[in-house]
Amino acid sequence: MKSSLEKAKEIIQGYDGPPLRIMEVCGTHTHEIFHQGVRSLLPSNIDLISGPGCPVCVTPIDYIDEAIYLSSEKGVTITTFGDLVRVPGTTSSLRLERAKGKNIRVVYSPSDASDYAKAHPDEEVVFLSIGFETTTPSSLIAVKKAMDESIDNFSILTANKTMPSAYRAMARAADFYLYPGHVHAITGTVLLEELAMEGISGVCAGFTGLEILTALAVGIRESQKGVPFFINAYPRVVKREGSPSAVKMMNDMMDECDAQWRGLGVIPDSGLKLKEKYRKFDARYKFDMPEIKGRPNPACRCGDVLQGIITPPMCKVFGTVCTPEHPVGSCMVSSEGACSAWYLYGREVL
Repeated sequence: MKSSLEKAKEIIQGYDGPPLRIMEVCGTHTHEIFHQGVRSLLPSNIDLISGPGCPVCVTPIDYIDEAIYLSSEKGVTITTFGDLVRVPGTTSSLRLERAKGKNIRVVYSPSDASDYAKAHPDEEVVFLSIGFETTTPSSLIAVKKAMDESIDNFSILTANKTMPSAYRAMARAADFYLYPGHVHAITGTVLLEELAMEGISGVCAGFTGLEILTALAVGIRESQKGVPFFINAYPRVVKREGSPSAVKMMNDMMDECDAQWRGLGVIPDSGLKLKEKYRKFDARYKFDMPEIKGRPNPACRCGDVLQGIITPPMCKVFGTVCTPEHPVGSCMVSSEGACSAWYLYGREVL
């Protein structure tokens, strides 16, 4: 009897239909696909392209400039995850600002940031809240904690995003999606079922080599039927109802808003902002921030990478001027970034 792995490989390698474009939305999938050698199994008529599922990658330059403004003009303490420190803004980065003496601190969770604010009441502390439905609840837990404990010197700068509108915006880029399992462990699969009814196909995938191969095989098999589909290939983690408590928290504490995505532009109702009740924890409101417009580096093609228009090596600065040590764009910075994955693992497919 054939194993699951053998069956999946047989379906993938035996595909002889028309060219098929599959978008792995999540940056973790991109890295794991390279790490596990999945690309080496694909026939020439299957093309895997990277999508906009890396939170750091899709965060616009405007947001980095806003964080730098808060640090340099308002004197706040910026708390953030490590990757964001290295993302270039228009003229500087948080790493460079820290080298100039600004108080930029790397934390491991939003609650670490609120704890720091509580321990340092003489400092205004801002946490840089980015990410999708997977990580947004942790920022909200920190806000709720600050409210309950009267930590008045804590706020968040939001660039939180939701995936549904991005799926619709990118639908023409691929024949079907590999949906990120961790996002839909929170939001459930009802949306993905609705997208299939709208003509957008996809498979919800886990993150091990076998889970990715299984999802690819299922999607390839279903695509040959000629009708839009959704398959949950990660049922041990992703349930139809998702996490009702996490979804309720987001609905109770945040409103939808239009959001800027690097490379994709403004996508209506794809962002999240704190509701009026929690406004004193909104850094833009608290510090009366002006509108800040960043200027992208014209040499960087992260936006085209995130849309699946090009692969990273097609960017002229990839691997030469732009490296993980000296990134020009966000896709080379993040541990989930497509450019980072191609730089680390993808040389053999150039």
